Amino acid sequence: MGCFLHRLVGGVVLAAGLLLTGEARGEDIRLLEIDGGINPLTARYLERALTSAPTDGVALVVVRLDTPGGLDPSMRQMTRAILASPVPVAVYVAPAGARAASAGMFIALAAHVAAMAPGTNIGAAHPVSLGGVGGTDDATIDKAVHDAAALARALAQTRGRNVAWAESAVRESASVTAAEALERGVIDVVAADLDALLGALDGRVVETARGPVALRTVGAEVTATPMHPTERILHVLTDPNIAYLLFILGMVGLVAELYNPGMVVPGLVGGLSLVLALLAFGNLPLSWGGLVLVLAGLGLMIGELHVEGFGALGVAGMAAFLLGSLILYRPPGAVSSMQVSPWLLAVMAAAIGTLLFVVLRAVLQSRRARVRTGVHALRGRTGTATSELAQAGTVEIDRESWSARAVGSPIRRGEPVVVVNVKGVVLEVDRQAPSDRESSDAE
Repeated sequence: MGCFLHRLVGGVVLAAGLLLTGEARGEDIRLLEIDGGINPLTARYLERALTSAPTDGVALVVVRLDTPGGLDPSMRQMTRAILASPVPVAVYVAPAGARAASAGMFIALAAHVAAMAPGTNIGAAHPVSLGGVGGTDDATIDKAVHDAAALARALAQTRGRNVAWAESAVRESASVTAAEALERGVIDVVAADLDALLGALDGRVVETARGPVALRTVGAEVTATPMHPTERILHVLTDPNIAYLLFILGMVGLVAELYNPGMVVPGLVGGLSLVLALLAFGNLPLSWGGLVLVLAGLGLMIGELHVEGFGALGVAGMAAFLLGSLILYRPPGAVSSMQVSPWLLAVMAAAIGTLLFVVLRAVLQSRRARVRTGVHALRGRTGTATSELAQAGTVEIDRESWSARAVGSPIRRGEPVVVVNVKGVVLEVDRQAPSDRESSDAE
């Protein structure tokens, strides 16, 4: 009897606890993947998943995260969605080698459960400063730093995490490994894989917008919810290196089409690449100062094509191009560590230099060069009279015999002549002046 009463009391207590806290059903876990920059696409993806989670019976949303950072408005949109979510959200920085840098750190701090895989890191959330590039003063940067630091403190306080470290990640760009983050109270769990994470979360109680919820994750059915196909394509394009490559290919294609009208393919490929690049730039933390420098650099290098030799325009253009490429994804105040890969930048610089200063210069020089074939190209050429020249006779020009007639006094056989005009296939020649002969001999 006593054993029965003990079990009954235990059952009543457990039922009361579940009524107070709620319980996540093990078969209803939704897995999201965010790999790359934080932008409007990732914000819509997360918001859509969290909005539909209650009606779909989802009890836990796991976000597997690997990001270098991204747009501040998108990051704030995502943190607001997590904070307001009635369904628990676990942000899991994985796999090994992944990071939750800059904007990613704020998203991890906002989560009901913050977890990391071994070999990952989190932090480095200092707003980007360009040291005055683009007209940004110290006061503007300080304002962005204070604002980001306040948000980091608020998120850490809300989730009971290390407030001091969260602020140092913004002000001092502090970054820690998974083990260090767990030791300092920045995250809640270190798990080698998703199964290990779900095992560690089982029974944990988290505070959501609707109150405390007890997680039941052992034996859970995990359903992966990817982005829509169009979102996936756009998200791939928003890789900073792919967007940069598309932009440069677009500009080079249009330049090639302008210098060789009618080729069609360079113009078509260039135009399409440029449109895709602009779509990607709209979802990236773009520095307009960097973009202007890239365009100015290309313009200066094109200008170099129209002057003799390689001079100031070419050097200045290449310098502007390199500087603009380096700061292309570093707008003032952005919470991002994105940048163009140095290897890609070196390859693009070499390719553009080769194209502009070798290929296009050769094309322009060939257009400027005097045509060496055809009858009309003979004007100004010199030769020798091979017969007496008055109204009719013959001359030899470049070892070729031509019908000719003298435009002045008759010319004796063997005298040097110069072509002054062409009438059909008959050359009009005049006696070559002594000064012209000396110049020809000198050449």
